[in-house]
Amino acid sequence: MSKKIGVYICTDCEIGKALNIEQLIKVATKMKAPVVKAHSALCLKEGVDFIKEDMAKEGVNAVVIAACSPRVNYDVFNLGTPLIERVNLREQVVWTHKPNDEDTQMMAEDYIRMGILKMSRMEAPEPYKAEGVSKAVLVVGGGLAGIVAAKETANAGYDAFLVEKEGSLGGWMSKIYKQPPTKPPYTDLEEPMINKLIEEIQQNPKIKIYTSSVIEKIEGAPGLFDVTVKQNGSSEKFRVGAIVLAAGTIPYDASKLDNLGFGKYPNVITNYMMEEIASKGTITRPSDGKPVKSVAFIQCAGQRDDKHLPYCSSVCCVESLKQAKYLRNQDPDSKAFIFYKDMRTPGHYEYFYKSMQNDEGVFLTKGDVLSITEDDNQNLLVEVENTLLGEKITVNVDLVVLATGMVPVTSLGEEILPPGVNPGDEFIPYVMIETDTLNLEYRQGGEVPVLINGYPDSNFICFPYETRRTGIYAAGTVRTPLDITSTIEDATGAALKAIQCIESTIRGEAVHPRAGDISYADFFMQKCTQCKRCTEECPFGAINEDEKANPIYMPTRCRRCAICLGACPERIISFKNYSVDMIGNMVKNIEVPGEEEEKPRAIIFACENDAYPALDMAGINRLQFSPFVRVVPLRCIGSINLVWIADALSKGIDGVLLLGCQYGEDYQCHMATGSHLAKIRLSKVAETLDRLRLESGRVQMEQISISEYYKLPQIIDSFVEKLQDIGPNPYKGF
Repeated sequence: MSKKIGVYICTDCEIGKALNIEQLIKVATKMKAPVVKAHSALCLKEGVDFIKEDMAKEGVNAVVIAACSPRVNYDVFNLGTPLIERVNLREQVVWTHKPNDEDTQMMAEDYIRMGILKMSRMEAPEPYKAEGVSKAVLVVGGGLAGIVAAKETANAGYDAFLVEKEGSLGGWMSKIYKQPPTKPPYTDLEEPMINKLIEEIQQNPKIKIYTSSVIEKIEGAPGLFDVTVKQNGSSEKFRVGAIVLAAGTIPYDASKLDNLGFGKYPNVITNYMMEEIASKGTITRPSDGKPVKSVAFIQCAGQRDDKHLPYCSSVCCVESLKQAKYLRNQDPDSKAFIFYKDMRTPGHYEYFYKSMQNDEGVFLTKGDVLSITEDDNQNLLVEVENTLLGEKITVNVDLVVLATGMVPVTSLGEEILPPGVNPGDEFIPYVMIETDTLNLEYRQGGEVPVLINGYPDSNFICFPYETRRTGIYAAGTVRTPLDITSTIEDATGAALKAIQCIESTIRGEAVHPRAGDISYADFFMQKCTQCKRCTEECPFGAINEDEKANPIYMPTRCRRCAICLGACPERIISFKNYSVDMIGNMVKNIEVPGEEEEKPRAIIFACENDAYPALDMAGINRLQFSPFVRVVPLRCIGSINLVWIADALSKGIDGVLLLGCQYGEDYQCHMATGSHLAKIRLSKVAETLDRLRLESGRVQMEQISISEYYKLPQIIDSFVEKLQDIGPNPYKGF
């Protein structure tokens, strides 16, 4: 459709007091915007009506709002047109720079130009409406998490297919004797709830259950997943819209804990084995069948240990307290010794812990187990030091129970590193582990990638449940170590996310983190060189390949990060409202003062997920930074195309600063690998700088989390000072 651009400048929130509004109107008019107006408060009803009146009477259908940050009032400025561009004059100009200053005014004028230029290149995105979308959910795994996910899916009115590889449902929960208390006063053990839950889903007509079954393959994309399940030698195929991965965990291999006597002494068992023994009615010794009178529970057996499992499995302390209760309930004269690194009993389990502390037959102490040996009667001698008693102690017990941890099934296969990544790299953005669980027909591999400790996280801070395969949501202990109550909550959340994905797909919208985005990538295949950069670098596996290595784009897999846009050397990938040409045009039209004015210019390419919000936070807190920078928001710093850097430097811009999300094991880029890929690309920019005969210090990348906004003034000002030391870009004036 033809566009008629209207530019609306707000004068509220100190904008009118800090800037020359008439001059901004002249700048916008010079850019040939047909309608340019100012208003005292655009975000109020009268301001919105002011814009809508022009849309109705003047035919304005492309709106540039120069006011507050696009991160606020987005609902207020929902004007019924997809062509809306926000120019941030409040947080990133008047709240972070000196009012009524020449440099502040120049910054605002540049942003007005950039906003109009972006709108001039923008086309109205249209949603991708896939045909044949299924509203059913596949649940993989029939343990507690899988059962709850299927149950909640059905309760919400959606069909569920539950696939379990074992012959019966229940998983680990079906093997426990009792479960820890879940209701006040949190002192008494309870019967496992799993049997009731199994009965509920077996009777639910919206849930189809496959036991003794495996998934042969999963083809397609969100809304269009075609699943082939093999059961008893025959295959069945059905379509689902989303998937909940609830495949669970297995116990850590205790045979690796030879220092604790497992495999050497028959009366050293694991906490998992203790449940099996207790379920038989009487706790007896494996060696001779004698009733057990004393037990030593060793916490963190192979856990929180870099040689084994570096993490805490979260439930072991409560499980050992529960098993000590088994013993005390069996024999009032029995003794339980619990040796721990730290006693972790979160939430209401603290009440249970206190009740066990008050049991005179239970001895608890922090300590390090030095050795476990056996006497002539097959009793076990446990030697412990660094106890709370301040002295080394030795206890003689009938049985030792090792609290071994959980290992997610997603970590049990062959590790495959992503293309171009080596084991010695500073940070490995993801690892593909082929486990024969989902058997996805994805170019990048058949399972979901994992990040830390074999768990399939996408971004565990901002997006729980999300894996790096759109439409596939991890739940329960395959996602992270969880107790029973937390697993139920987790499975419910994953089911709801799966349903949300289906409904978003039906509307043609993206899911997390650009939820609601209706744009999608367009490939100009006539110029494709089959370099495979897009198929290899897409964090979410949204692009498959044909036999000739041509990319096959799957829109419903796409999260609109535009990393493919940055990866493509031929620049054939674009979005209607985000393209190489669009950003490049903005960069090339920034006003660059002459060398004699001694006013350097630097561009900040800022990721919209953390860096841009951090800049807003700096504004909200009125932190001041150099007015010589111009911020260009990117969907992800991984969408940076090196041509933008070349455009900036050849234009005479003195330097380019990339601000991306933090990445690593404790805080990930919102687009999974975007920051890491940007850093890799930036390492190759030296060639461009050498070709232009420019210093490498003119281009720099920093990582920032939203909570580190207070660091931005120092980062920005230091970069500008560095550019001043280097000297002006010799391309100024050309």
